[in-house]
Amino acid sequence: MSDKRVARPEPRLPKGMRDIDAAEARGMETMLGVIRSVYELYGFEPLDTPAFEYSDALGKFLPDADRPNEGVFSFQDEDEDWVSLRYDLTAPLARFVAANYDGLPKPYRRYQTGPVWRNEKPGPGRFRQFIQFDADTVGAASMAADAEMCMLAADTLEKLGIPNGGFLIKINNRKILDGMLDGANIPQEKRLTVLRAFDKLDRIGREGVTQLLGKGRKDESGDFTKGADLEPEQIKTLEEKYLNSIVGRPLKDVTEDPEEIERLGNRVRKFGPLDGSRDPNYFVVDNDYTISTLKRLFHGFDLAIKGIEEIDEIQKWCKSSGYDEQKIVVDPSVVRGLEYYTGPVFEAELTFEVKGDDGAPMRFGSVGGGGRYDGLVERFKGVRIPATGFSIGVSRLFAALKALDKLNVKDQRGPAVVMVMDRDRLGDYQRIVKELRGAGVRAELYLGDSGLKAQMKYADKRGAPCVVIQGEEERQRGEAQIKDLIEGRRLSEEIADNAKWREARPAQFSVKTAEIVAAVQGVIARHEA
Repeated sequence: MSDKRVARPEPRLPKGMRDIDAAEARGMETMLGVIRSVYELYGFEPLDTPAFEYSDALGKFLPDADRPNEGVFSFQDEDEDWVSLRYDLTAPLARFVAANYDGLPKPYRRYQTGPVWRNEKPGPGRFRQFIQFDADTVGAASMAADAEMCMLAADTLEKLGIPNGGFLIKINNRKILDGMLDGANIPQEKRLTVLRAFDKLDRIGREGVTQLLGKGRKDESGDFTKGADLEPEQIKTLEEKYLNSIVGRPLKDVTEDPEEIERLGNRVRKFGPLDGSRDPNYFVVDNDYTISTLKRLFHGFDLAIKGIEEIDEIQKWCKSSGYDEQKIVVDPSVVRGLEYYTGPVFEAELTFEVKGDDGAPMRFGSVGGGGRYDGLVERFKGVRIPATGFSIGVSRLFAALKALDKLNVKDQRGPAVVMVMDRDRLGDYQRIVKELRGAGVRAELYLGDSGLKAQMKYADKRGAPCVVIQGEEERQRGEAQIKDLIEGRRLSEEIADNAKWREARPAQFSVKTAEIVAAVQGVIARHEA
C-alpha cells in the first residue's frame, strides 16, 4: 500500500487581504448606492478604468532601478514593460483625460469606485486591497471647484446618516506647508519625508513627529522608519510654525455659558499646548480667526500667504452656500500624504465616539480626503491642466456606519427552498421554482443528493423563510406542504415537549399546487410586516 502523502496547499489569505461575506457585501452595495446618488446629483458622470496601468503612467516608476518601487504591486508583461496595480483612482484618471482630452467636455466631471492596491505593511484595519469612491473635476482652476468638493463630502456623509456634528470636512493648503519648508530651508529631497511625518501627527503625536523629522522612529512592533535627518534648528522652526498654526479662538474669549458651549457642538475642540503639558486648552473653530492668525504667522512667506488666501476663498464659498464651521473648517494640521497635491487639500473626519470591541471609546477619524493636483495631467500633456477631487475610503466609512447601525448588514433572508422528494420529478420541482421566481420570490431548487432531514438543515443554514414539500402523496392530491421555518423556530422555543411538538406540527400547512406561489408570498409578507 502506497504511503505517499498528497501535498495540499494551505487555504490561507495573502497578508493584508480579506474576504467579504454576503452581509457585508450587501451592506456595502447599499452604501455605494447612496454615495453614487449624491455624486450623480452633483452632475458627475461614471467612469471605469483598468485595475492595472503601465507603471510609468502611474508615476511610481524609478528610472534608475530595474523594477517599480515599493508601494505598488508590479509585474512585467510579454513586452517586458512594467505594469502595476493602481494604487488610487486619480492617476488612472489623469492618464484617461490626457488620452481623450480633445473629446471631453471641459471641465470634465467624473466619479469612479473600485478596488485599489498598496504594497505596504498591513496592520489592524489597514489592508493592501481596499475600495475607494472618487469624484473629480478636471479643467477648473477656480477655488469654487474645491469648495464644491468640500460640500459634496459633507452632503454625502449626511445622506449616509452621519448626524450633523458627527463629522468635519477639514481644509488646508499644500502651499502653506511648502512655504513653511522654504522658510526652514528644507532641501527638496527631504520634503516628502517631512510632510509624511506631519501627516502622522494624529496617530503618533508630537514626539513621534519630532523623531521622524530627525533620525527616525521605531514603532510598537519594533520596525524602524528612517527620518528626514534634519538639523535641530530646522526641526525647531518646523515644530513652532506647524504646531502654532493649529489654532482656534480660545473658548474663554467666546463664552462660558454651558448651553452656548453645547450649541457650538463640534466647533469646540481641544489640543495640547506647546509646552507639552497634559492639560488641553479648549478653543472654538472660527475660520476667519484661523485665517487671520495664519496670515500673521506666515507674514513674509509669499507662497504660504497665497495658500492661505486660497483656503480663505474656499471657506467663504462654503459659508455663503450654508456650510459653516459645524461642517467645514480650516485646519492647518491636514497634510494628505500623496505627493501630487499642489494646492488645497481636504479631509473628512468623523468626530463621534463609539465603543470598540474592548469596550473602550474609539473614533474612526479620517474616512476620506482629496485636494488639488494641477500637475498630474501635465505629466502627459506638457501643459498645466487644473484638477481637484475627493476620495472616500469605503471600508473605514462602512465600519463607521455599521457601528452607528445606519446600514442593514444583517444576513439577508435566504430564498425559499423547493425540496426534492422524488429525483425522477426534478422537472416538476424546477417548474415550481420558475413560477416563484416569475412572481419575484427568491427561490432555489435543492441540488444536493441528501434526504429530507439534510435538506431541512440546508434550508435552515440558508436562512430560508420556508420550504416547499411535495411528495408522491401530495402530488396525487394536487397539493404541497409549506413549512414556515421562521415561525417554526419561534414555536420551537415555546414548546419544550417533543410529543406536543410532533402533535402540533407547527407552522406547516397544506395548499393546492396552484396556490404555492401565493402561500410562499404570504409567509414572506407575514414576517416582513
